[in-house]
Amino acid sequence: MNVHATPKTSGYGISIEALKGRVAVYRGQILLAESHNAKVMYETRLPPAIYIPREDLCIELGPETDLQTFCPFKGTAKYHDISVSNEHLTNSIWVYDDALPESKDIQGHVGFMPDAVTRIDLGENTLRDPDDSNISGPLIDWLMRGASEFKTPETFTKALAEKMSEHGIAIQRLSILAWSLHPLIAGKHYIWEKSTGEISTNVPTYEIYDHPAFINSPLRHVSEGLGGIRQRISDSPDNSFPIVEDLRAKGATDYVAMPLPFSDGRINVLTLTSDHPDGFTTANLGLVFECSTVIARYYEVFMQRENAQVLLETYVGKRTGARVMGGEIRRGDGDDIDAAIMFCDLRNSTSLEESLGRDVYINLLNTFFETVSDIIDENDGEVLKFIGDAVLAVFPAGDNPEAARGNAQRSAREIVERLAELRQTAPGQPLDCSIGIAFGQVTFGNIGSRERLDFTVIGHAANVAARLGEYSKSVGHSIVVSGDIAPACQDAIPLGDVTLHNVSQPIASFALRTAVEEQLGH
Repeated sequence: MNVHATPKTSGYGISIEALKGRVAVYRGQILLAESHNAKVMYETRLPPAIYIPREDLCIELGPETDLQTFCPFKGTAKYHDISVSNEHLTNSIWVYDDALPESKDIQGHVGFMPDAVTRIDLGENTLRDPDDSNISGPLIDWLMRGASEFKTPETFTKALAEKMSEHGIAIQRLSILAWSLHPLIAGKHYIWEKSTGEISTNVPTYEIYDHPAFINSPLRHVSEGLGGIRQRISDSPDNSFPIVEDLRAKGATDYVAMPLPFSDGRINVLTLTSDHPDGFTTANLGLVFECSTVIARYYEVFMQRENAQVLLETYVGKRTGARVMGGEIRRGDGDDIDAAIMFCDLRNSTSLEESLGRDVYINLLNTFFETVSDIIDENDGEVLKFIGDAVLAVFPAGDNPEAARGNAQRSAREIVERLAELRQTAPGQPLDCSIGIAFGQVTFGNIGSRERLDFTVIGHAANVAARLGEYSKSVGHSIVVSGDIAPACQDAIPLGDVTLHNVSQPIASFALRTAVEEQLGH
């Protein structure tokens, strides 16, 4: 017969006890502290910690260092260096200057890092063995088994809040702020509220860093490594953060904001609000605190995937990014496709840089790229890359080659006209372009070295498009297209067979009329 002992599952706990008589702390033969008022803290799954009143130190305490750590029932610990004989011991002593209610008995006492101490003389005291138990219950079981089934941070956050409630944690509101790598947004803020049972997602831009609501918030305090926050809203009429007053109006009694560190060092933020008359218990917060590392890893996975997708879309485009995310990552991966290829070049860029200066020129170049890219996206094309001061774009034919040709020539006309509008409305924006377009079969995929790949188009049409763009500058037209594009164009002007650099055969070429050229009488 097999007998399985059921493990104890009592909650997280802390207790502080006074020690009797003299307690002394040594490093080698050097006395670091000596006190008749020492205390010991017993905390679940941690070794007993000896605390000595600050005034009983026998050495000089260095100034506060930058290191701070947070405990939801002790508060924020601040660290100090000490110098002993010829040794300088970094972050070797910590102190809670403003301990939370559960730990008020150690406020103003110092603790010692294990590697700073060689011996503690407890005198007549004997430390008891920790009475630890295994943590279990709905939240733990879910994190270990079921949480991985959730594929999005929104569904995970909703389930996390529900499991905390099921575990007996009286939460009124839960939020997660996770920072991202995105050119436009700073991160995502997921908020669950008991009143609705649903998730709302805020997507702050980088302006958040200068917004008063963020500057005066626990989110900034925690994410900048200044420690966690715990406020008993029902006990304290004075609140250090405006959001606490908003939560009080909704019946909140207790609030905690704690760090969720990612493996790369970025600090994200978990906040919990309780509406229970007694707020959070030590067991509640101890459970969440112990699970916080696991919770952080789930969000890190979510954000890493989102970041990878966003960065790929930002640097190689949405279609290409999706293909890379889908597994086309080896040299040679790709397809032969029919497509219209556009090469759009900023005119007079060399003289513009010289006359405008580097900073003004870079701003001008960004305006050019944004204008061109937006129009290409609106016409179902994709920018593959920026090459110096030029844009390379592709309009895949799929099952409708005529649509691809039409989208490419329509984009070209709109680009020329939009740049002309910018020249009129902003005299300091001397934006003009040369565009070449060709149609044909190209290889769309990975090329490069074994360790450095580029997802691009290779083929005759790509080369012709680039050469036609150059040719347009010599014939006084903004847009020149190959004969394969002309059937989709209206009022195309024949230019005859044109001999292009590094193209073996002459190319039948046409210029496209634009409203700008008609106004100028071209």
